[in-house]
Amino acid sequence: MSSSQLAARTTSFDSSGIRKVFDLAAQLTEPINLSIGQPDFPVPQAVQDAAIEAIRSGRNGYTVTQGIAPLRERLQQRIEQKFGHGDRQMLITSGTSGGLVLAVLALVDAGDEVIVFDPYFVMYEPLVSLVGGKCVLVDTYPDFRVDPGKVKAALTPQTKLILFNSPANPTGIVAGEDEVRQLAQLAADHGVVLLSDEIYSSFSYDGPVVSPAAFNDQTLVLDGFSKSHAVTGWRLGYAHGPAEIIEAMTKLQQYTFVCAPQPAQWAGVAALDVDMAAAQDIYRRKRDLLVNGLADRFEIAHPGGAFYVFPRVPWGTAEEFVSRAIENNLLIIPGKVFSRQDTHFRLSYAAADEVIERGIEVLNRLAGEGP
Repeated sequence: MSSSQLAARTTSFDSSGIRKVFDLAAQLTEPINLSIGQPDFPVPQAVQDAAIEAIRSGRNGYTVTQGIAPLRERLQQRIEQKFGHGDRQMLITSGTSGGLVLAVLALVDAGDEVIVFDPYFVMYEPLVSLVGGKCVLVDTYPDFRVDPGKVKAALTPQTKLILFNSPANPTGIVAGEDEVRQLAQLAADHGVVLLSDEIYSSFSYDGPVVSPAAFNDQTLVLDGFSKSHAVTGWRLGYAHGPAEIIEAMTKLQQYTFVCAPQPAQWAGVAALDVDMAAAQDIYRRKRDLLVNGLADRFEIAHPGGAFYVFPRVPWGTAEEFVSRAIENNLLIIPGKVFSRQDTHFRLSYAAADEVIERGIEVLNRLAGEGP
């Protein structure tokens, strides 16, 4: 097949820079890998057992598109207790990324504008491009905080959606209550849908995560089990929001993902009864180990959640610094994968302490070497 036979949308963006680093990792011998945004703790035994039992008991076929009733009803009850919205419905999705795909398909037409905070999760910009939308980037450097004034200035009659992520990938920043309230109010005042990507909501180390849904009942929320229970490969997420949006996403899921994997959904029911506080405490300690280990040589906006640190490079561009790191068998992600700027790099501390300590040693040595 010649490239002329491919749809134009396939040429509007490149392959994920993160996947390129993953491919590189496979070629290195015992790399110091601080690139992967994937929990390193085991899947809880009860969750494993529930998935195995579902498979062995024949629960391997399609489910209704919305998801199995026991999981939906448990999640719906939690959401109603938390927000008390009369018009908030639930949909089980094929991963949180699957939920994001459905949301953008349901909400964004060609020519619509979508506000995205820079730096951003790598999927946001290409997905908006795929549906013919336009990303309007709002700069959050150097502290990666939401500036309501910048958001207001970015709003136009074409603005259809705001993509918000807290705790954030790649920065680890957890938005404060005032930031979230003002953003939610701006969206409400201008009739713009606010999508809150809360996949890292279980990893907040210095205080609770505040959802914009607490201040704006039209907020669409995406969350899931991938990070919280270390089941990234099981593709189990969920969305909740206004009935009109959830119904549209459900209709689209019928013709795309069909449903989330059934064994994973039954495992999700079990996961709701598993206390993950111990894993979160371990990741808080890993966060402190990495941040404290780099504090003398790197400028870091303090990460309150997720499992990422986003330091500024001590010399050169991020691409140059990351290239030097890779030459030293250290795998990290250049910031331009997530941003228009090439000044920072992403570290993941979802790794063994020994790997983190080796990474700290290499990074501090490279910082002192210069370009």
